[in-house]
Amino acid sequence: MIPLLEAIARVRGQLPVLDSETVGLAEAAGRVLAAPVRAQLTQPPFHASAMDGYAVRSGDLGGNPVTLPLAGEAAAGHALDQPIQPRTAVRISTGAPLPEGADQVVIQENTDRRGERITLRDTPGPMRHVRPRGGDFETGQTLLETGDRLTPSRLALATASGASWLDVVRRPRIGVLATGDELVPPGAPPGPGQIINTNAPAIMGLLAQWGAIPVDMGIARDTPEAVRSALDAARDHDLLVTIGGASVGDHDHLRHVFAEMGGTLHFEKIALKPGKPTWFGHLPDLPVLGLPGNPVSALVVAELVLRPAVETLLGERPRPRLRRALLSADLPANGARETWIRGRFDPETGGVRPAGSQDSGMISALARAELLIPRAIEAPRIAAGELIEILVLD
Repeated sequence: MIPLLEAIARVRGQLPVLDSETVGLAEAAGRVLAAPVRAQLTQPPFHASAMDGYAVRSGDLGGNPVTLPLAGEAAAGHALDQPIQPRTAVRISTGAPLPEGADQVVIQENTDRRGERITLRDTPGPMRHVRPRGGDFETGQTLLETGDRLTPSRLALATASGASWLDVVRRPRIGVLATGDELVPPGAPPGPGQIINTNAPAIMGLLAQWGAIPVDMGIARDTPEAVRSALDAARDHDLLVTIGGASVGDHDHLRHVFAEMGGTLHFEKIALKPGKPTWFGHLPDLPVLGLPGNPVSALVVAELVLRPAVETLLGERPRPRLRRALLSADLPANGARETWIRGRFDPETGGVRPAGSQDSGMISALARAELLIPRAIEAPRIAAGELIEILVLD
């Protein structure tokens, strides 16, 4: 067995960043940038009003209040075509360009208008309530880096930069192969001794959420021929994820057939609970990550190991996922494997606590979990009230 962090490092070290493609803005949400985004223009392109009110020369506010004549209007998209004259005020809307010579906006709440004269109650404050030209970004400035995922706010920034097309990493095609005679497809009635294949839809859902293209490879039955055929069918994928079938039982053929087909193992077990049977290797032209068959184990390992694999293929810059939280219940000392406890937020204390049964076959407990609590190998008991690290399941 190897430690979890070493397993993640080996997975990352054996997977390439995929090639790039160019997509329009409408197709770019959620994708990962393959090249930086640099501003093609300056934003704002002019000094702009941050509020509705009146543009003035700040030096004209020496008295408080002061009454000035109205000398025009500037609206968003409609700039005043002449400079502001000394000791005058210009009606201005939020987002409108400041007239030449103006350097302050007095907000409407601090003014009174009587006909064409405005009484302003404000003190001089150059650039008050003004968004300066280039205050957001300047032409040529790098706004987003290679490896950034295009969240809605980042996509808005890329759009504001003047981009119409973006270079992004191709979405990886990842096959998901369940194994075992005990499995039936979702919707099919289980026979004696059989269960529904719940793992594959869940793993495929995670892969789609992370930006991959999941491909359902079906269920490989417990014969060498069925396993070999399934592995052959996955050759054109960027990664194959297998679920179950990797133990030492007489009917578990996956690892044996993998070796017969020229497969090389990079690790075969992780010192992890749940998730010990996780393995990773390569066929000559296909990386293969083997997840445990127990539903909770499969999904926890997907969060901890498969997600970094997808990030690597996408060239996504890793971001810290652990955060600190207050423990609301005692945690016992841990054993010889790193353990990730399913947990929930405690609405009464605002802290976190374990969520229900930690049995690796209890899907209902995992479905109620909102977070994972990592426990290091041989970690001592932790009392309620202490700060711990958690991984929020998003």
